[in-house]
Amino acid sequence: MTYADAHNVQNPDEADQIMWGQVTSAEGFQIMAYDVPSARPWSQGESPFFVSVRGSDADEITGYWKKLSEGSTVLVDLAPAGWAPLYGMLTDPFGVTWVLDVAVEYDAA
Repeated sequence: MTYADAHNVQNPDEADQIMWGQVTSAEGFQIMAYDVPSARPWSQGESPFFVSVRGSDADEITGYWKKLSEGSTVLVDLAPAGWAPLYGMLTDPFGVTWVLDVAVEYDAA
């Protein structure tokens, strides 16, 4: 999904960059990646990866969020987003950044 697909273009030069990309192996292993937009501060080695927790049930994701957010720094409140019924991001007390969301079927059409 590009930033343009998600209607989240902050810099027109970056509209076709990847907002969220995912590859899934035949065994079910999934990895996601994205292009860091120029508006986001970035320093090599700082927030080098995120842990993604994705589910299909909003109550389940909300429960995980409540537990993980205790003592954490909330970067994006858990709330509806343009690409998911719920999405949130936080950094836990150990410095690990977590992304939680409710998955939906992606349709580029």
